[in-house]
Amino acid sequence: MNKPSHHIETLTLPVEGMTCASCVARVEKSLKKVDGVEIANVNLATEAVTLSFDATKTSLNLLAKAVESAGYKLAVPQKSSEGSHSQRQGQAPEESHQEKSYRQLKREFLFSLVLAVPIMLINMLSMTEWFMSHIPLSMQEVNTLLLILTTPVMIVSGKRFFKPAWKLAQHFAADMNTLVAVGTGTAFFYSAAIVLFPQWFPSETNLHDVYFDSAAVIIALILMGKMLEARAKHKASDSIKLLLGLQPKTARIIKDQKQIEISIAEVAVGDVIVVRPGERIPIDGVILKGNSSVDESMVSGESIPVEKTIGDKVIGGTINKNGSFEFRTAAVGADTVIAHIAKLVEEAQGSKAPIQHLADNIASVFVPVVMVIALAAFGVWYFVLGVGFAAALMNAIAVLVIACPCALGLATPTAIMVGTGRGASLGVLIKNAESLERAHKINTIVFDKTGTITSGTPSVTDIQGFNGADEQAVLRLAASLENKSEHPLGETIVREAKKRSLVLDETDSFQSRTGFGVEATVNGQKAAVGSEKMMRDASIDITPASGAILRFSEQGKTLILVAAGGKIFGIIAVADTLHPASKDAATELKEMGFELVLLTGDKTRTAHAIAAQAGIEHVFAEVLPQEKAAKIKELQKQGKIVAMVGDGMNDAPSLAQADVGIAVGTGTDIAMETADITLMKSDLRGVLRAIRLSRQTMRTIKQNLFWAFVYNSIGIPLAAMGMLNPMFAAGAMALSSVSVVTNSLRLRGVRL
Repeated sequence: MNKPSHHIETLTLPVEGMTCASCVARVEKSLKKVDGVEIANVNLATEAVTLSFDATKTSLNLLAKAVESAGYKLAVPQKSSEGSHSQRQGQAPEESHQEKSYRQLKREFLFSLVLAVPIMLINMLSMTEWFMSHIPLSMQEVNTLLLILTTPVMIVSGKRFFKPAWKLAQHFAADMNTLVAVGTGTAFFYSAAIVLFPQWFPSETNLHDVYFDSAAVIIALILMGKMLEARAKHKASDSIKLLLGLQPKTARIIKDQKQIEISIAEVAVGDVIVVRPGERIPIDGVILKGNSSVDESMVSGESIPVEKTIGDKVIGGTINKNGSFEFRTAAVGADTVIAHIAKLVEEAQGSKAPIQHLADNIASVFVPVVMVIALAAFGVWYFVLGVGFAAALMNAIAVLVIACPCALGLATPTAIMVGTGRGASLGVLIKNAESLERAHKINTIVFDKTGTITSGTPSVTDIQGFNGADEQAVLRLAASLENKSEHPLGETIVREAKKRSLVLDETDSFQSRTGFGVEATVNGQKAAVGSEKMMRDASIDITPASGAILRFSEQGKTLILVAAGGKIFGIIAVADTLHPASKDAATELKEMGFELVLLTGDKTRTAHAIAAQAGIEHVFAEVLPQEKAAKIKELQKQGKIVAMVGDGMNDAPSLAQADVGIAVGTGTDIAMETADITLMKSDLRGVLRAIRLSRQTMRTIKQNLFWAFVYNSIGIPLAAMGMLNPMFAAGAMALSSVSVVTNSLRLRGVRL
């Protein structure tokens, strides 16, 4: 596979005029023919295309012409003086396009409804003697009135179908618009011919064989379905709009020792911002002064507020609960966490799951096949079975109308849209639809240790005193010595002492012995803190501590010995402790049937101790970073579908090798970039949520595809056999599309 050129641009742009899965296939085909286009994924649910193209070989104008030649319109963004997209103002281009499309559909539907209702009533009543005897009009005049009322419906509301159908016909192509245009157009022009040229038909034909009501009602019903479908699709894409709308419009910055309120667009990196209780944090940054608790549920899915103090990061859009603080801006615009999340969700919603290719392949030949079936149905009814021309024509129209492959085209993308949006609201970011689909096939989950199933920060777990010393005395002496040390374990001991509010002693003659420990004089007495080897080298008898040393070592903990006056004074055990949620998550994953593996570069004893605490049975320890991906490959060769969960830079190769790479959000950027799924919180319950979300989404997609196939499989034969009225067929077609989108929307409320 060739490496992508640095000239490759990736954009997601709205496409106007698409109505069904056949449209998707045509737009993709037209774009892929353009030299320089590497990827062209069209999403019917978002009515947009995700494009990757070589800017040195083609341009947006050429791409727009290619789409136009296929009968559709590519909405090319206009360059502003700032070179920014509308996303910077908090609204994606697709969304404004969808809103505009919905409003237009609503106007056209209401217009057609206002005329279709009287047309249908007049047509039905004209078949009764009572009605005809009470109006001063002949049947010919009634039919003329129906023609006058129906013509605006065909021109104003029907234009949506006739115009693109004509464009496609010029290229010898067809889609859903063709089916509707041919069906309603045939009914209308046949009826108009009866009214305008009665001499061409037998005299009795003029009485009842006009189908203005069918033409008008079919258009009204299909527009109603399209309107409801557009509204539901807009709800399905709400996740991006909500995310971008979370950021406040203004920020209160400190400038020249004064607080000034400015637009969020004017905030620059390095500005100091003041946040008061109850306010949304305007942008990402690091706290300089004050403390508070912050509701970060919109990015992590965690409902419990997080305590924040000096040095902690805050995320724009999250809610400050009860304290005031000042923070320095760390990121603006597209570099903020919210913008990053919105971009990932948008890209995922615009991607295409492998399961969708089946629907696309069927859709590419579906419309021409339906046209043939409709012609065959007409021929059989009229020429073979000898029914009247009008009856045969209505059966053919019913086939055309009920066969529109809208539900087929919406089955997969709507579920992907809602699923990825639901994941984002719970702190589970999914890179693309393919990752979401693969996740439901996982049977083996491999975990990194540090920072993944553990907290990633060492802490004091045990303190034991000897020769008359208690816990407080041991910790106080050790912290007094380590207070001048820069060793991470020393910092851990000092942090624990401060946590317990211990007053530390002053030290003299401080000396650091690299790799072993520190020595100093405290209150006139020589003391040492360090390893077992350091104590032995100093001829300190550690026999009283031998039992504790063995016990803590078997638990995989790091030991720090404390000596005073030439005697063992105490022992402090330090360990990277298990994350509070890891054991529960591992237990639930095992109950779901997953094989769990711990893969770490840590020592075997420590790895097994942590694995035992978490309930993980299989352990690969002392594995070098470059060997981790090889271990993943070994599991895959055994036929296992592997997910790798990690957070560090050395996890990136194994995340890439795994079938599904899952990075925790507290990890490095490279790990998150490599992973297929990113958890915004270092909590393994996010893995459970991701897998459940994948399973629920795939279940919904299969339900949608099943009903879309069943609908067409049953509806087309019934229409061909003359068992469906064209108006009923139009209602059923509209209902099928709405039902698919509605079924997908159920994912928004699914419990994960």
